[in-house]
Amino acid sequence: MFSLDQLSAFVAVAEELHFGRAAERLNMTQPPLSRQVQKLERAVGARLLDRDNRKVELTEAGRAFLTEARRLLALVETAGDLARRVDQGAAGTLRLGFTATSAIRTLGPLLQRLAVELPDVDVILHERVTPAQIDGLLRGELDLGLGRPPFDTAALDSRVVYQEPLCAVVAGNHRLGTLDRPLRAADFADEPVISYAPTQARYFHELTVRFLADAHPRIEQRVQQILTVILLVAAGRGVALVPASARGFGVDGVTYCELDGAGEPVELHAIWRRDSTSPVLQRVLTMLPEHH
Repeated sequence: MFSLDQLSAFVAVAEELHFGRAAERLNMTQPPLSRQVQKLERAVGARLLDRDNRKVELTEAGRAFLTEARRLLALVETAGDLARRVDQGAAGTLRLGFTATSAIRTLGPLLQRLAVELPDVDVILHERVTPAQIDGLLRGELDLGLGRPPFDTAALDSRVVYQEPLCAVVAGNHRLGTLDRPLRAADFADEPVISYAPTQARYFHELTVRFLADAHPRIEQRVQQILTVILLVAAGRGVALVPASARGFGVDGVTYCELDGAGEPVELHAIWRRDSTSPVLQRVLTMLPEHH
């Protein structure tokens, strides 16, 4: 076997065709340089240089070996550069989970910034409801999620990256859409409501229950996805509560209404494992917006 120092010595001599200049280039004296080349020739099993007191020339074997030696040195340098970039979070892979509504306001700008600032980071996207993202984070299938609380804060850390109001969505010809004021909980009394699955969409289920607690609405359906909720509203199956960004879905035939007394804003969290050691994740976290 031969060493990288031996390869570097040979390449310097082969390019300079002069031991003195090659030694100067490598900041060393000629005797150790000559020994490095001799060791390389013994390891390769072929004479790579013809040298005498007047000149140094490459043999046929030396010319062939020079091409491969340069390639090997370049590969080592590339590997080292890649390792440094990965260690700095500038290269690698980010497995990113997101919900459909997070894609409207947060995912797009984040991906655009990653493409500009971290072009060597390969982003693998996974569209999942929040519980599936949490499961993916805990299993090590995801590095970062864009989802809703609640989650196990002992195992997972988070940061609020977007806040928005909760609003109502009603069919375009619904009476609630004609009221010239924010809607109160009492306005939904006896209305059929499209609500959310208590487990798969717990966050929005709890927001809906909390706001409509005293209104006694009729729960017609319980679904997981906000887009499905809006489509059912457009089909005349009921009214619903959604985050304001849901307007970005562009569903026709519905009207969005402000709410009176909706309480705390709807939060979108960036979520990751507390024990994660991914340099890419740490770099990406510095790029996320932060709301207090």
